[in-house]
Amino acid sequence: MSVLLAIFLGLIQGIAEFLPVSGSGHVLVFQNLSGALAADDSRLLFSVMLHLGSLAAICVSLRRELRGIASETAELLRGDETRSAAPPPVRMLVLIAAATLPMLAALPFYGLVRRLFFNTPFIGFMLLITGALLFVSSKYLKPGSKTERTLTIADALMIGLAQTVALIPGLSRLGATVTVGLSRGAERDFSVRFSLLLSVPAVAGSFIVTFIAALKNGIDWSAFPLYILGFFISAASGIAAISLLRSAMRREDQSGFAYYCFAAGALAILLSLIF
Repeated sequence: MSVLLAIFLGLIQGIAEFLPVSGSGHVLVFQNLSGALAADDSRLLFSVMLHLGSLAAICVSLRRELRGIASETAELLRGDETRSAAPPPVRMLVLIAAATLPMLAALPFYGLVRRLFFNTPFIGFMLLITGALLFVSSKYLKPGSKTERTLTIADALMIGLAQTVALIPGLSRLGATVTVGLSRGAERDFSVRFSLLLSVPAVAGSFIVTFIAALKNGIDWSAFPLYILGFFISAASGIAAISLLRSAMRREDQSGFAYYCFAAGALAILLSLIF
């Protein structure tokens, strides 16, 4: 793998991950069609390093929210008697924990999902499904008024279930979780913030599981500097993409993302039949 390829894949991951178009799906389609990396766990490790860059982008972009959650939770654990109820940042942490539970239940099926990473026509089909979700979300779902103050545990579980299903490559995690959040009556901006925060434990868990698998099967350590480069490119471009995302989601019509996914999915299927 060359330096230019690592930079290119990092840019794809960083930009596409924080737009509702499935960053991992784009990376996998390119890798599968180009044969840029061997179809083994070393390739998966590079993919996870790109996701780790995305995690760093979230931590930088949402540092205020994360700092608030940490400080308010610490105060609550210290037993601040002046509090009659859990403050919103602590309630957000509880909702994130609840939404993560479906992901834990899916861990035994991780091996089956991983096999789909190398099936380009399937990934293309799931990009089409992502486009359909985004189209429905944009045209037919209206945001409600729920935030971390009023979202219920049941709502969080449903959003978490959407995130779990989005482990399937080509299905946008952001698109799925925001769509379900809106369907449960959440505010649009809150749906985006919650989806981004919810990815922190998901990406961290995915990194740990895949890294262990890569260690067992062997890692090409000579290429590790390129993996680090991909991580930093993914993080930097991800920070920029999050800023663009939050600005774009303030508009009511996101059908442009849907049309893009339709085109990307159809192209991926077509190219998989040619090459």
